[in-house]
Amino acid sequence: MALILLFTSASFAQQLVKGKVSTTDGDALVGLNVTIKGTTKGTTTDSEGNYKIEANSSSTLVFSYIGFITKEVAVGNQQTVNVTMDVSDKNLSEVVVVGYGSQIKKEVTGAVQTISSKDIKDIPVSQVTQKLQGQLAGVQINQTTGKPGQGMSVRIRGQLSVSAGSDPLYVVDGFPITGSIGAINPDEIEEISVLKDAASTSLYGSRAANGVVLITTKKGKSGQTNVSFTSYVGTQVVPERGRIKMLNAVDFAQFKKEYYEDAGQPVPAEFQNPSQYAGKNNDWYGALLRNAPIQSYNLTLTSNKEKVNTTVVAGVFKQDGVVLNNTYKRYSLRLNTDYQVSNKVKIGFNLAPQYVFDNTPRTDGDRGTGILFNALHTWPIMPIYDANGDLTKFNQLPGSTGNIFAYPNWVRAASELVNETRNINLLTNAYVQYQPIKGLVIKSTFNAELLNSKFFFFNPSTATSAINVPIPTTAVSIRQSTDNLTWLNENLITYTKSVQDHNFELLGGFTNQHFRQDVTRIQADTYADDRLPTIQGALNVNRGGTTNAVNEWALTSFLSRFTYNYKGKYLFTAAVRSDGSSRFGSNNRWGTFPSASLGWVVSDEEFIKSIRQISFAKVRASYGIIGNNNIGNYTPYALINNTVNGVFGSTVASGAVVTTLSNPNLGWETTKQIDIGLDLGLFNDRITFVYDYYTKRTTNLLYSVQIPQEAGFTNFNDNIGEIKFWGHEFSLITRNTVGKLKWTTNANISFNRNKVIALADGIDRVYGTFHITQVGQPFGQFYGMKGVGLYKNAEDIKNSPIIPGRSAPGTIKFVDINGDGVITNGGDKDDRTIIGNPFPKFTYGISNTFQYGDFDLSIVGSGSYGNQLLVRHLYSTANLDGVFNLVEGVKDRWRSEANPGKGMYGTTVGGGNFTGIERDWMSTHFIADASFFTIKNITLGYNIGIKNKFFKSARLYASAQQVYVFTKYWGGPNPETSAQGDGNGDGGNLSQGIDLSNYPVPRTYSIGVNLNF
Repeated sequence: MALILLFTSASFAQQLVKGKVSTTDGDALVGLNVTIKGTTKGTTTDSEGNYKIEANSSSTLVFSYIGFITKEVAVGNQQTVNVTMDVSDKNLSEVVVVGYGSQIKKEVTGAVQTISSKDIKDIPVSQVTQKLQGQLAGVQINQTTGKPGQGMSVRIRGQLSVSAGSDPLYVVDGFPITGSIGAINPDEIEEISVLKDAASTSLYGSRAANGVVLITTKKGKSGQTNVSFTSYVGTQVVPERGRIKMLNAVDFAQFKKEYYEDAGQPVPAEFQNPSQYAGKNNDWYGALLRNAPIQSYNLTLTSNKEKVNTTVVAGVFKQDGVVLNNTYKRYSLRLNTDYQVSNKVKIGFNLAPQYVFDNTPRTDGDRGTGILFNALHTWPIMPIYDANGDLTKFNQLPGSTGNIFAYPNWVRAASELVNETRNINLLTNAYVQYQPIKGLVIKSTFNAELLNSKFFFFNPSTATSAINVPIPTTAVSIRQSTDNLTWLNENLITYTKSVQDHNFELLGGFTNQHFRQDVTRIQADTYADDRLPTIQGALNVNRGGTTNAVNEWALTSFLSRFTYNYKGKYLFTAAVRSDGSSRFGSNNRWGTFPSASLGWVVSDEEFIKSIRQISFAKVRASYGIIGNNNIGNYTPYALINNTVNGVFGSTVASGAVVTTLSNPNLGWETTKQIDIGLDLGLFNDRITFVYDYYTKRTTNLLYSVQIPQEAGFTNFNDNIGEIKFWGHEFSLITRNTVGKLKWTTNANISFNRNKVIALADGIDRVYGTFHITQVGQPFGQFYGMKGVGLYKNAEDIKNSPIIPGRSAPGTIKFVDINGDGVITNGGDKDDRTIIGNPFPKFTYGISNTFQYGDFDLSIVGSGSYGNQLLVRHLYSTANLDGVFNLVEGVKDRWRSEANPGKGMYGTTVGGGNFTGIERDWMSTHFIADASFFTIKNITLGYNIGIKNKFFKSARLYASAQQVYVFTKYWGGPNPETSAQGDGNGDGGNLSQGIDLSNYPVPRTYSIGVNLNF
């Protein structure tokens, strides 16, 4: 017993262990971590590489340093432990997911950027794309609206098209899905790879022109079983910064009083004493907003033992929107299983069901649909609540006040209108893999995506989202059922072989994908009782709004890739895909998309190895051809409308009419792209740098070409035109400090440019409502009159170009572009010109992570510079006849030569509009600089470590999302926004950058916990 006690005492007796840590070249390593294995006790090396630590003879010291292989040394009876560290190429040997396979990072020759889920954890948002903002060079991600689960716009390398889509292709576990990734639970994701150049995307052929995003879901780690629970709860608020400043009740009444006085007219009684409205302001916009909770709960089980690898992820997410009556719920489950049947056979099965409920009021859009837009326009003297404290139904003052529009109660509209969607989605795939001989793998997969979507809209008689609609209104209901089924079968053969220093891989495959969508829509109206909004409760079923439709497409493909490297130093990849698509004309159904890329790992050359500062250097170049098939399913075909009637004598007969011409030669848009890149690591990868230059040309643009009316039609869908794109991308990661305090910076900046080279024969420009796409100019520019302030006085009118019969002191002054002395909007003597660009000169992002002991801090930001927005609400909120509420700036309008205001807002006399009747002309007065930098997220965490027998580790954190927006943009709270009139999109490529006062993006404060059992 005494001997045992003596041995035990000796084993746990503390002793001072010291030593020096250096590289194989003998250089001291400063700030290297020295810890006792299995504990949190540790120290770091000093400026000469020396360390001291208290340990016992049974301890094991762990030496770790970024860029070097971690080393463990048993203490035993040693009092001095000197260690030599070997350089690690771990980062270079990491496996990167690429199209139809994976590659060692060092050997990748395309423009591929990868981000791990651990790099974007703890950000309290519903969509993974929100987490990616500012993280990826060459990828512009804007949050155009704050609606939960919606509003993310993704553009890779600024890709655009006249008529075809510009969203990237999303591939989940090898399956190119047909929808977006907005509803995928971010906790299911392990890694995301973004393929940006033609060499890395060409294996996706006719769908690759907009870039490809590969998503890999979670798998178990070898030999481990883990259970983890993650959760956060928080609250969302709409910041005051950026809210549009409107006139309050007193100021509005004062404006109306001055309006009548300046016009020499009697002032209505309602405005003779503006002070009567003191304390009676009605903030209609603010009344629609609230603070709202957000919460997320995820339980993950991973097990990878013996022959079975299983992952289960169950998630519950709920977010109440910051607009009244807005709720978003997501319930998700994912099961990933792989089973090694034998040494030669492996099978796998993934199953991911999901249920999403979303009720969002009709917030976005213009006066026809958007209650937020409408709320800005409503007179602040109109009451939200009546004398009994109940919501008013309808507000309209006497016509003598200038109130020509009726204003429903928008709070009632938000509360009573039903606008809900219920989606049941299933994403599943299965595979069998057979390896008959070493190096040869045969794999067959079957994938399916099912969606059942139920949409229900009900507008009761007591409310409406449209302006100037009296209450009671006609009650309307819409029911729409959408069923999607996508299936994909892929059959791949991969052969890998090494002969001495020569390494080969050959991939061949055949794929077949089919999509079908069934849509049934029933619209009914005129209900006797709003409480019974059933179809049978309606007096009328609207034939025009009741439809049934089927959409289908099919894609058959052959693909192949050859990869070669010599000593992992000289790299070559060639790939080709041939697609046959039902979306294109019968004479142009097949397309072939080849690519080739080269790489040279310069740092493996002897003449570079002597430069100790360079730890890695690779140059690469690629060329490829890819396509865009997002043109619609039946565009090349002659379509028929069978709802028309014909009259024969006195008899009306049903009939059909051809509505579009067919084009059997219609094909995909084609993009030819060159990419040149450099990957560089310095000082044992303390600094890593990636640069890419690209240039690409997109031809065969889908466009509706005008044709002579003698043909019986006005337009014909054809492939025409050409757009050139080019740009530079820079990414930099620096490990600034690596000692006890670890500080890493990750920054990127991208410059994307484009120019229209050609459109259709005889056409050099395409007009939108506010935009122009013109040969020789960038795509989709703002187009209108160039304003230079207001006419000051009669002398200014006499000496300046004018609008005949309209220009007067205090009205807007435009530049005479053509120099004819007359200001003309449109026609042969047009003075319109390009006045702004909705696309940025550059985008950028930066993140900083700090770790000190058990504490960590991360700060993420993203920004955009050089783009403008069209402030659409000014067309009405600066309408100086006062039919709507007005922006606060009109208080400084032009009233006389002695009182000219600040030069933005003109006179109310002589036309009574923005600056006279010409206020509706598109001009620079509506354009605002939308450059911004947003601190997207700040997270402070604390790692509790191993504290008890119940869990392996635990982490607590607090996080703030959408922390602050630095911008000079004055048109609204969100400089990232872009919208179309109905609020159901970002305006498309031809009409980007319109601010319709969309749903605000909230600031979110949250606290969370991560537990590993």
